[in-house]
Formats: sequence, structure tokens, C-alpha cells
Amino acid sequence: MKKTVTILGGAGTIGTILYNGLREKYNIVILDKNMPEHAEEFVEVDATNFDMLLECIPKDSVALINLLTIKTENDLSDVEEFHKMTNIHFISSFYVLHAAIRLGIPKVVYASSNHTTDYYEDNGFSSLGREINSNDYPSSRGLYGVLKFASENIGQILAMKANNLSIINLRIGSVHPDEEKAVKEDDRLLRTLLSHEDTVQLFEKALQSSVRFGTYYGVSDNPGKPWSTENAMRELGFVSKVNSTDI
Repeated sequence: MKKTVTILGGAGTIGTILYNGLREKYNIVILDKNMPEHAEEFVEVDATNFDMLLECIPKDSVALINLLTIKTENDLSDVEEFHKMTNIHFISSFYVLHAAIRLGIPKVVYASSNHTTDYYEDNGFSSLGREINSNDYPSSRGLYGVLKFASENIGQILAMKANNLSIINLRIGSVHPDEEKAVKEDDRLLRTLLSHEDTVQLFEKALQSSVRFGTYYGVSDNPGKPWSTENAMRELGFVSKVNSTDI
């Protein structure tokens, strides 16, 4: 019998990739405000409503994957936009973690972002003279990266306090629905791409991992990539199979 993995915010690009790549091994349930085209099991949910979230998450889930996201503009100058970002990228992150604890779900995989350290990166090149790694102090150019890092930290605190809770943060590089076309049109992607195949592998490794808490960059083994995946290889067993030159 397949184990249930619930993907929050699973109607987007990464959710579609994971659904297609993991559904043979897991029973995938998608929770989102928008109905996905791909899911057999879908529950409409507003992740900013904690009680609704608790009610809608399948109780037999062995893991939650948090892909929740929202796009805004002027979020550091417009108070309303600031709250939209904070509600999804921080408050809902806490709700998902707290729901896992309340429901006894032992694993949360959080889709963080390379933007937690984007101050050190320009057009896919590291400004440090080496690959950026998870030990480098997070420094972001915008609210999105700040909130992603804050959510990582909340996860670390809860993983330390809660029994039997594993939290894996994946700082995702660039994932595109049409990666073949995208790498031809955007020079940055030649270095920052996380291919579809590697996306599935990375998340699957995170699901299978016994690591209590960890933060890892998600990028394929592209020539000149700005972020290090050394600890993902060492601790999760992630080995890139398809990079930007293979597509």
C-alpha cells in the first residue's frame, strides 16, 4: 500500500513535476487554492486559515511538502502587498509546521529558495569566488528571501523542540515547466537550473532521509553553478543526473 504524501501549493510547476515523478511510489494528495490539472486527489484549502489546514490535511500523511508561494510587487513599500507575502511565506509556513506536529506527521520538506542568499549571486554567478553554501550567512535583496530564511529558522526551532519531526529545507534554484526552451532563452539558467529529473530526485531523497534538520541547495550539476550541493550529496545522497547541458 502506498504511503500518502501531501503537497501544499501543489498546483504549480514544481507540484506538477513532483506529482508526475512520485505518484508511482506515493499516494499524492494536492492541497491548493487552485485546482491542478494533474491530481487524482485534490483538496481546496486556504493555507492562511490554520483550522481549515488542520481539517484538510490527510491524517495518514507521512510527509508534507510545502510549495506555497505568491507573487507580489512593491512588497517593501506597499503595506497590503507586504502582508500578502508575509501571510504565505511566513505565517503559512508556521501553520504547516505546527499542523505536522499537531497531526503527528513526522516529515516536512520545505521549498525554500536560492533568494535567501541572492546578495551573493548575480546572473547565476557567485560573487564569493567559490560556490555559495548553506554555511554562508543569508543575505537577501528582497522580502521574499528574508521570509524564506525566517521560515527555515522557525523549522529549525520546532525540529529541535518536537519529538520525531524531521524538517528539510531545499533552497531551490530555477525550475521551469519548459526547461528545454528556457535554457535556450535565458543565459542565467545555464548555471542555475534544477532539471525536472533532479527536482524529483532531490525531493524524494528528502522524503527518505533520516536527517532531523538540514538545509540544502537544489541545483543541477551545471557548469559554473553558483551554489554548492556538497552537503546534499553527503547527507541526502543527491547526485545530479541531468544538467543544463544535457537538455
